[in-house]
Amino acid sequence: MLDFTVSAEWAGKRLDVVVAHFAQDISRSRCQDLIKQNALTIDGATISEPKFRVKQDQQICLNLPQPIDAAPEAQKISLDILFEDDALIVINKPADMVVHPAAGNEDGTLVNALLYHCGDSLSGIGGVRRPGIVHRLDKDTTGVMVVAKTEQAHNHLAAQFADHGRTGPLEREYLALVWGEPRPAKGTIKTQIGRDPKNRIKQAVLKTGGRNAITHFQLDHTFGGHKWTVSRVKCRLETGRTHQIRVHMTHIGHPLLGDTNYGAGMESKMRNLPMPAQQALKALGRQALHATLLGFEHPISGEKLTFTAPLPDDMQELENTLQAEI
Repeated sequence: MLDFTVSAEWAGKRLDVVVAHFAQDISRSRCQDLIKQNALTIDGATISEPKFRVKQDQQICLNLPQPIDAAPEAQKISLDILFEDDALIVINKPADMVVHPAAGNEDGTLVNALLYHCGDSLSGIGGVRRPGIVHRLDKDTTGVMVVAKTEQAHNHLAAQFADHGRTGPLEREYLALVWGEPRPAKGTIKTQIGRDPKNRIKQAVLKTGGRNAITHFQLDHTFGGHKWTVSRVKCRLETGRTHQIRVHMTHIGHPLLGDTNYGAGMESKMRNLPMPAQQALKALGRQALHATLLGFEHPISGEKLTFTAPLPDDMQELENTLQAEI
């Protein structure tokens, strides 16, 4: 239950604006829904119009319903937790884990795991007891992710990701193993990315249409010699398009190792590697991409938090075999 008296500074303001200010854990859109559902009274009278203009000294009461359970099933799945408090949880996502249930991946997802792990500590987002997903990693991409546990944290984090670190503290860094050696060793890729008109399940760089996509890359280390070359590249995102790094690195001629969707001629490239590296790449069985760093402002304390995750064992083993051949 939210109960407060309208002070002089809020007199004449819209009801939904005033309620959203005092109900800090609830978004304005959620406040509008509750008002329309007759969950609010002013001086004892039910008001169902979000645009209603409030007056000084009016008593506002909002009945906050208990969050309903999310449709996905809570499942006991092991999580590598880097940090957790009442507002959010930071995890190191493994390979072969989908973030959210969808057709073909109805369970075994990160959401299923978080519903079990967090339980009643999820205060409800949009009235539903669920984790607040503010960004995603591909099924086979590993690394650091943050998930909100409250609506206030969800709104704050979502705003940071929407800003992409242009004016705020958000940082996202990935490590990718790519074929060849990028030249120049440092640069920025700016394109439009959208659905591939020749293959609707893939993304592509488009001449017209699509959405603006910006990736900053820097060569970190080079393996190999005259017969084969593989590079470890750091990538920082300024936008967050689907498969952005995979599409962009392919666009400049350096597709990711193991990325059969975006890298042409993978089999012939792999045959040029020494046998231990070939075996390690086959064992990897996915794109060699890892979200190694995530930095953001804590939605409650305002503190800048930065989390890192080392390369997963399969990518590290691949690097070790490549290093051994130098």
